[in-house]
Amino acid sequence: MKFLVVGLGNPGDKYAETRHNIGFKVIESLAGDWQNVSHGQLARIKHRGKQVLLLKPDTFMNLSGKAVRYWLQKEGIPKENLLVVVDDLHLDFANIRLRGKGADAGHNGLKSIDQLNDGNKYARLRCGIGRDFHPGEQANYVLSEWTETERKGLPDLVKTAGEMVLSFCGHGLQNTMSKFNNKPKKEKEAKPSDGNKEVGTPKAE
Repeated sequence: MKFLVVGLGNPGDKYAETRHNIGFKVIESLAGDWQNVSHGQLARIKHRGKQVLLLKPDTFMNLSGKAVRYWLQKEGIPKENLLVVVDDLHLDFANIRLRGKGADAGHNGLKSIDQLNDGNKYARLRCGIGRDFHPGEQANYVLSEWTETERKGLPDLVKTAGEMVLSFCGHGLQNTMSKFNNKPKKEKEAKPSDGNKEVGTPKAE
């Protein structure tokens, strides 16, 4: 059985330490041997007898769906074995939630995946980055680097998210949600405003 785990982010050193690249950080923590492949960088690991493909698309955020479609088709992986690791403005920093499907909530990476892969019925691991920005400044916020305080919390966020990735592949969606989602931190509710819309710089968004 094969799984495809896609960490969303933008390629290049310029974006490596930005909030939008938390997906890259999480899957980088699970493997050290990466290969340059079509549409990105790929690592293959085994977990509990399962083959797990870890993918960092090089298509930039708004074309992430191309990479996901290519590798699902190339490897013959069903959508129920797809997990996308993504930054989420609607969760407090370091809160993490696994969901089996959902709206893109203005995230251009998820929007591209939805459009090119027949909808939003695939698992996503949402890593909270907070929303400490004024309306209309969302693009600058997600493409800015972590604060010093956030940097101190990143190792724990990445470690827990990595454990959730492996649990999803080894034990399934429902078991992983039951084990990890019931945390004391409260999820923020998204409020309709200009700040909820992904506006932004070309390519990177």
